[in-house]
Amino acid sequence: MKTRFVETLKNYGIILAFFLICLVLAILSPVFLTLNNIINIIRQTSIYGIMAVGMTFVILTGGIDLSVGSVLAVSGAICAGMLKAGSPIILVILVTLGVGVACGLATGLFVTKARITPFVVTLGMMSIARGLALIYTKGYPISGFSQSFRQIGGGYLAGIPIPIILFLVIVIIAYVILTQTKLGRYTYAIGGNEETVRLSGINSDFYKTLVYVISGFTAAFSALILTSRLNSAEPVAGNGYELDVIAAVVIGGASLNGGRGSVWGTFIGALLIGVINNGMNLLGISPYFQQVVKGLIIIGAVWLDQLRGKEE
Repeated sequence: MKTRFVETLKNYGIILAFFLICLVLAILSPVFLTLNNIINIIRQTSIYGIMAVGMTFVILTGGIDLSVGSVLAVSGAICAGMLKAGSPIILVILVTLGVGVACGLATGLFVTKARITPFVVTLGMMSIARGLALIYTKGYPISGFSQSFRQIGGGYLAGIPIPIILFLVIVIIAYVILTQTKLGRYTYAIGGNEETVRLSGINSDFYKTLVYVISGFTAAFSALILTSRLNSAEPVAGNGYELDVIAAVVIGGASLNGGRGSVWGTFIGALLIGVINNGMNLLGISPYFQQVVKGLIIIGAVWLDQLRGKEE
């Protein structure tokens, strides 16, 4: 009986925690369960939730990407600059996504070809991308875009905010990739034992590079939504987002050692972070204290991951 309870807690603990926190916040704040607030939570979550989906691929291989917030900033800055210059929206979208892909490709190549630890490479890319964003914008925000572009982050489709729809689409696509394609199988395999994958004749470097490309792509995708929604791009955009992104993936059950995790776990983890952020705002908790809470959540999630690893 006890073993079954522990197993259930291990498999569904994140969902139980999610509903428990929602219940507590509903009791503490009458505004929490209103439709407008729920929609607002999911819409806010969509920005870093999409980035967390890309981060899931990276963490499944045993890597990490600390540069996602800065890649969002530089992608958003270039997006805004092109819009102000009068470039067609389709071209702007393609170039913005291309910037994220280029950053991810550079990161992946340094990790796989130069054999530099992902932590160090992405820490460097975080600084490079942030610096490029500051150089491009000269330290000032770029704002004032067409109504058609602003529909991406602020529009509705069938009464549902477009960012929420895009978030769900990205989650479903990522789920299919991880469960139905070679990329998904090799991503898990590399995180489980990369040397075995290499000895099997699989080009592990190619797939490891590809997961960083995916991470860069999702960061740029989020940049499009954020820039559109705010009608502005700032060089400091995305600052600290990597904390929420990594926390969402780890809370969702992914192992920092690689080989274990799921997109749906990340989805719930992102919603949990969004609920906690929203709840603390509704309760009037200081933003400074919120940073402390997020840090404790990350430490707690990693600690639980280590406990799961010991049990296995």
